[in-house]
Amino acid sequence: MRPSLSDYAHLAGGKVRDLYIVDDEHLLLVASDRISAYDHILSTPIPDKGRVLTAMSVFFFNRLTAQNHLAGPPDDDRIPEEVLGRALVVKKLKMVPVECVARGYLTGSGLTDYQRTGAVCGVALPEGLVEASQLPEPIFTPATKAALGDHDENVDFATIVEQVGQDLAVKLRQDTLDIYTRAAMFASERGIILADTKFEFGVDADGNLVLADEVLTPDSSRYWPADGYEAGRVQPSFDKQFVRNWLTGPESGWDRASDVPPPPLPQDIVDATRARYIEAYERISGLSFDDWI
Repeated sequence: MRPSLSDYAHLAGGKVRDLYIVDDEHLLLVASDRISAYDHILSTPIPDKGRVLTAMSVFFFNRLTAQNHLAGPPDDDRIPEEVLGRALVVKKLKMVPVECVARGYLTGSGLTDYQRTGAVCGVALPEGLVEASQLPEPIFTPATKAALGDHDENVDFATIVEQVGQDLAVKLRQDTLDIYTRAAMFASERGIILADTKFEFGVDADGNLVLADEVLTPDSSRYWPADGYEAGRVQPSFDKQFVRNWLTGPESGWDRASDVPPPPLPQDIVDATRARYIEAYERISGLSFDDWI
C-alpha cells in the first residue's frame, strides 16, 4: 500500500515544486500544475503540467550520461497515489546556489544584457546580433538563485568563482555546456531548437556533482520549432513564453511594472499552453503522453 502525502513532512516549496522528507537520504520532489511568470505564481494552474515536467525530466535523466539525483522509478512504491505521475523519489543533496544557464541563441534577459553591454554575463559577443540570433558557440551565463518572489540575477563567471570556488565553478560551466550541447543536438534531430536551458546541481556525500531538480523541461528551457526559424523576431515556442506574451499583451490589461498581481488566464490560453507542453514532450521524446503514469 502506498503512503499518503501527509505521511511525509513538508520540507520546502518553490514556485512550481514541493519537497517532502522520505527518510534521511531521500526526498520526494513533487511538481505541481502551478505556472509562474515574471516572478509571480499565477492564480490559474495548467492541467497536467506537473506530469509533463516529470515525464520530460525522467526521459532526459535516463538518456543523459550525467550523474543525476533519481533514486527510484516514476512508479516507485514510496510515491503517494495522489501525486503519482508528477513526483519522484530523489537523493538528498547539498544544492549548489547557482542557476546554471546555457545559451545557444540570444533572447530573453540575455538579449537585454547584450543590448546594454555587448556581452551576456561578462561573455563578449559579436556586434550586430538581434533577437533569436544563433551565437557563435554556446555560452555559460549563470545566475544567483533568488528567494521566492525575487528575480534571479545574471552574474559573470568570476562571481560564481567567488561564491563556490574555482574548481566547482569550472566543473559547473563544463557540465552545463556539455549537457546543453548534447541535448540541443538531440532536439535538432527532431526539428526543434533548444535555444537555452537552465540546470541545477547538488553535491552528494562523496563530493560528486549531481544533476538535480528538473532537466530540459518546457519550464527550464526555451524550445522553438526549427521550421520557420528566422533571427530578428520572437520565435513561436513550446514553453511558457506563450503565457508571458499574453500577460504583456493588450488583452490581459496587466501592467508588469505595477504591484498588482497578474490576472487569471483565460481558458483558451490555458488549453493552448497545456497543448504546447504536451507537444514538446511528445515531439522530443517520441513517446505518447497518454502512456505516461
